Amino acid sequence: MTTIIDDYITTLTPRARGRIKGVAKLIIADHGTVMLTEYGAAQGDEAADVVLSASDEVFRNILSGAQNPVMAYMSGKLKVEGNVQRALKVSGILTDG
Repeated sequence: MTTIIDDYITTLTPRARGRIKGVAKLIIADHGTVMLTEYGAAQGDEAADVVLSASDEVFRNILSGAQNPVMAYMSGKLKVEGNVQRALKVSGILTDG
């Protein structure tokens, strides 16, 4: 049975591979966490350079292009901890379908 986290890993691994420096963590509310590195995406909850937190709905809308990540951040739907420049880089990977 595929979980929501598995869906994120499948979607984000090709987008993140070779395109991210350091470590980013996505916290999907009520579902778990996904770690992004230059090797792709994996389930985990390690320390990260930047942490993005949002609901599954917000992340899915960002991934599909229905939600602009900057607007999600400005409206409080997407929370960022850490380096904002890194967060922008990660958001670029999320929206690059």
